[in-house]
Amino acid sequence: MDSNLYYIIMAGGVGSRFWPASRTVRPKQFLDILGIGETLIQQTYNRFIKYTTPENIYIVTHESYQQHIHDQLPAVKDSQLIYEPSRRNTAPCIAYAVEKIKALNPNAILVIAPSDHLILKEDVFIQTVHTAAEFAAQNDGIITLGITPTFPSTGYGYIQYLETDAVVKKVKMFTEKPPQDVAQTFLESGDFVWNAGLFIGSVNSLSDAIREHCSYIYDAFEEIKMYLNTPDEYEYIRSIYTSFPKDISFDVGIMEKANNVYVIPAAFGWSDLGTWGAVYDTITKDANSNVVNAANAVLHDTKNSIIFAENQKVIFVQGLDNFIVVDSKDALLICQKDREQDIKKYVNEIKLTKGHKYL
Repeated sequence: MDSNLYYIIMAGGVGSRFWPASRTVRPKQFLDILGIGETLIQQTYNRFIKYTTPENIYIVTHESYQQHIHDQLPAVKDSQLIYEPSRRNTAPCIAYAVEKIKALNPNAILVIAPSDHLILKEDVFIQTVHTAAEFAAQNDGIITLGITPTFPSTGYGYIQYLETDAVVKKVKMFTEKPPQDVAQTFLESGDFVWNAGLFIGSVNSLSDAIREHCSYIYDAFEEIKMYLNTPDEYEYIRSIYTSFPKDISFDVGIMEKANNVYVIPAAFGWSDLGTWGAVYDTITKDANSNVVNAANAVLHDTKNSIIFAENQKVIFVQGLDNFIVVDSKDALLICQKDREQDIKKYVNEIKLTKGHKYL
């Protein structure tokens, strides 16, 4: 095992599209969304632990999720937890991890991954990650993993690459979620992949890119770098974090601006599990094309639907077609599956009309 290879798991999101199962106090990465006996963050951790030592896995999360991490990943030590004092997008989150690990090991190579993605072909995934890590160790560049598209998705971002015989390809362009006709063109062109939001690079390449393209974030960490990995670290992190904007992602802030970005096209059974529909597409259906992840659900004349409940409540569903039904202790969602992109909007409406207690 390469002692310079570190895995950074990003686990600070709220997952509002999975309301009402996913809540601010316990978001989707801490749920067994797939009904397989493991939460999403446990799956991610267990995927990496096979190929590294426990000490080389770090979790970046919000400070309020400390107990969830301890309960679900007891092998992770406090020193491996990187707490964000306030919710920000992925640019500050990744910068924090980069500078912290760089202070520990200036030769480190980082694999930065979300905590809530599905990987069905783990052997192909890890082989691809290691190929990227080897490239990162020998080149000044940031590598992302691109998913070979199987349909013209309008829900994913796209990466266009320069066509060469090399496994690691130079990125030509990033495109945010396109309309249907553009997505179809991307699919047919053969040189576009879905953006999976996974990043691999040396701490030096990553740090340099942050300095060049998000200098205000880099400068803030530079001012407090002597306190990283000390008992005073969190106090100084608190002092700088509120100055960071909430909406700057690593993709937009750094990847789309840098000229040393590469991609490895791959197919390893990936889904970002961003919506209930993505979960529906992933799980085996019953004879009526329903996905049921509920202990006491009874369905009649119901098809093409997903039923989810963590509690033991008896749920009787009749006459639904192409619906999402999610039951929690104090909230119930019944929504047409083809309107799932509006769930985030519905959650905002509930926030305004019913208050924060249901979020």
